[in-house]
Amino acid sequence: MSAARKPEPQHHQIIIIGGGQAGLSLAWHMQQAGIDYLVIERAEAFHAWKHQRWDSFCLVTPNWQCKLPGYEYPGNEPDGFMVKAEIIRFVEGFKASFNPNVLTNTEVLSLTPDANGFALETSAPQHFALETSAPQRFALETSAPQRFALETSAGAFTATQVCIATGGYHKPITPRMAERLPPRLRQIHANQYRNPAQLPDGAILVVGTGQSGCQIAEDLHLAGRRVHLAVGSAPRVSRVYRGRDIVNWLHDMGHYDLAISDHPMQEGVRGKANHYVTGRGGGRDIDLRKFATEGMRLHGHLASVNAEIIGFAPDLAANLDNADRVNDRIKDGIDAFIAERGINAPAEPRYIPLWHPQADDPPLDLQHAGINSIIWCVGYRPDYAWVHVPVFTGRGTPSHRRGITAVPGLYFLGLPWLHTWGSGRFAAIARDSAHLASHISRYAPGAFNPEK
Repeated sequence: MSAARKPEPQHHQIIIIGGGQAGLSLAWHMQQAGIDYLVIERAEAFHAWKHQRWDSFCLVTPNWQCKLPGYEYPGNEPDGFMVKAEIIRFVEGFKASFNPNVLTNTEVLSLTPDANGFALETSAPQHFALETSAPQRFALETSAPQRFALETSAGAFTATQVCIATGGYHKPITPRMAERLPPRLRQIHANQYRNPAQLPDGAILVVGTGQSGCQIAEDLHLAGRRVHLAVGSAPRVSRVYRGRDIVNWLHDMGHYDLAISDHPMQEGVRGKANHYVTGRGGGRDIDLRKFATEGMRLHGHLASVNAEIIGFAPDLAANLDNADRVNDRIKDGIDAFIAERGINAPAEPRYIPLWHPQADDPPLDLQHAGINSIIWCVGYRPDYAWVHVPVFTGRGTPSHRRGITAVPGLYFLGLPWLHTWGSGRFAAIARDSAHLASHISRYAPGAFNPEK
């Protein structure tokens, strides 16, 4: 008796992997252009906003920057900062505005070139496919898309073009030194934190001072919890300067339109930590020195672990001073812009530090300090192990130009600094997705492309 024949993979002109704001922004353009597409999402649309943010989470950029394709912030507080529930309503409103074709609760297990779909000497569009087999070696000699195949938890798919819109924050980082901590400690990552009540009684050590670390430390501090904060090298920025939110100044100065190709740091800027600030309570500074005067215990970055005894590097003063210097440089740029344009803006004195650390930072006995939980806020690393296409750098990150890779038909969207500072945020996802959509439509028969 012959074996049952495998069903033909479901084919689409483009498959978009990831159902967050990036993936659905591109889906909006595909729908507008009449291009056959499918969005594949491993959980539910906007899963991270709904399930990987703490209860008091709010945006650090003002609401007027929230612009998705054909859909902008609909509220009456453009200079405010949406809280978690408002963000979810905003993105769900965008989704409802065009009812995208999304396959949820489906994980893409592998993405590979489909050898059966290759036609290297033709200019006609071919297809892509995702398989579970080991990576294949191949050479592309045409600018037209080939054939891709996707193996998923819901079966096989093929696509002429593929866009990976899963963002750049996949695997939370927990340092290996955490393994040496005693089992009695509750350890969680920033994406698992919801509110102070979920943690056991006692003090809490927060490790890391990017946006998440500082905002979580503040959340615990405001709740009256005893907080120890291991301070890293992340810079800070003031919320308001010379009468305006700093985001407004930087917008007028063209900062958010600066392409990575024009940035002084070039590719290096992608690895820089974001400046810490908050939109909480209408927006304000995060001043770690002020927290210290109120009882928060600040330390240098975490350097060693020996069971209950942890050591810190002697860099607390340097880290705080450097964060202040970065803030002053931003203000210097704003001052120069105001002077150059002759803008009438109120003068403002520079920040005077409220607190200075002592010279030494002795090892901390966790048990003696009453610390029963640790929150790791040291970032994420990308995970593209399922992508078996040669488009990655030696660091495992995608190599691309504005999301377009050297492999015809394969794209990335929603990455930090894909093109500008706002690429991984609401601020520029509409612009980035429109750019990719124009490129994609060139290889989509019958697509409406106003740039053609």
